[in-house]
Amino acid sequence: MPDAPAATGPTPPGRSPGIARIVGASLIGTTIEWYDFFLYGSAAALVFNTLFFPTVDPLVGTLIAFVTYAIGFAARPLGGVVFGHFGDKVGRKKLLVVSLLMMGGATFAMGLLPTYDTIGVGAPILLTVLRLVQGFALGGEWGGAVLIVSEHGGDKRRGFWASWPQAGAPGGNLLATGVLALLAAVQSEEDFTAWGWRIPFLLSGVLVVVGLWIRISVSESPVFLAAKARAEADAARGIKEQPPVVEVFRRSRREVLTAIGTRFGENISYYILTAFLLVYVTSHLDLPKSTALNAVLIASAIHFVTIPAWGALSDRIGRRPVTLIGSAGMALWAFAFFALLDSRSFAVITFAVTVGLLLHGAMYGPQAAFISEMFDTKVRYSGASMGSQLASIVAGAPAPIIAVELLKEYDSAVPVALYLCLAAVVTTLTVAFARETRGRDLTLATTADAPVRSRRRTPAPAGPDRG
Repeated sequence: MPDAPAATGPTPPGRSPGIARIVGASLIGTTIEWYDFFLYGSAAALVFNTLFFPTVDPLVGTLIAFVTYAIGFAARPLGGVVFGHFGDKVGRKKLLVVSLLMMGGATFAMGLLPTYDTIGVGAPILLTVLRLVQGFALGGEWGGAVLIVSEHGGDKRRGFWASWPQAGAPGGNLLATGVLALLAAVQSEEDFTAWGWRIPFLLSGVLVVVGLWIRISVSESPVFLAAKARAEADAARGIKEQPPVVEVFRRSRREVLTAIGTRFGENISYYILTAFLLVYVTSHLDLPKSTALNAVLIASAIHFVTIPAWGALSDRIGRRPVTLIGSAGMALWAFAFFALLDSRSFAVITFAVTVGLLLHGAMYGPQAAFISEMFDTKVRYSGASMGSQLASIVAGAPAPIIAVELLKEYDSAVPVALYLCLAAVVTTLTVAFARETRGRDLTLATTADAPVRSRRRTPAPAGPDRG
């Protein structure tokens, strides 16, 4: 379907006619991309240590595998800057197609890689290069997926609609963990290590074709098209605009820092609750892989269906209160989480992961709308992507590495629990001092002369998007 014609004014409040299709395309696309990204993390915890980084100590091999896992995060801010720049210039839709192709192609290629035993050091080098491509693509995916939904939806239900692409993260993790758990159940350990691990990576090629077919059918954001038309009119009058990335750092530094702080505890908690959990349960507790995989599988299913509920709640009581429920709750749950894991009971471990992911969902569900509402249209893709992906470098990337190193150094989960607690406190303090954004009209600027408008106030007259 061709892009919709440029809008001539603000999007009317309420649900846009194609919002269900937009949400579906964003959800399916983000699910596939997160499937690709998380598949690497699961494989790093389970088999990459022996296949690509063979050492005497399996925990050291796992640590090295997680270093390459973190390298993917290092490419995400660069992806956010590049995709954000072009997404703010040429549109959200085109860049979402590119990100899906890049991510899927890299993941499919991983399934074809020779191992260390076959070509030596070339194997981990190729794996690392493909991981960088994954990270670069994902750096551009998140901003575009949540923005195209946020900008199609109206002010009153933006938290709910924008939370659906967020559900793509547990959806992708659910899919990746489910495929790995199925293979672990029907294959012997030897077969899975020899060739079975390749199957989930090769499946990515099929998933990308499906996602691409759906994603191409959606229309461009009307809010972006209206802002682009105004920018073209300004250019015709000789008014020059700064590149979006320059404009973000010139006028939206506070918003970028707020986005980083908002994501800090959410990012760290997710990778400890999912990726590090696999290491802790299999290496430290010496339990079967299936115990950890099935626990994450069940918890991710509940996580998937509750994220939109948290987004809907943020439409009623605000983005900040819902996020604070999650971050404060996570700070407290950190210690109970590991104590429950040490029970070695599958039911108790599943309960621990489920509660942890429910609290994570309270931070993650409102996040898409919260961060989108912080920035003006002409820099929204760049600002949201940079804030989100810079948080990935300082929070998500080192989280499994720090957790594994703490476990290796102290042979105890207490330091890891403290690390998780402090991360949640950072987000709690950031959000406590942030401005509420619920109900903001995305067609209006947020500069000092045009502050955020709340639904509770008398509506301001519609005006041009000056930012």
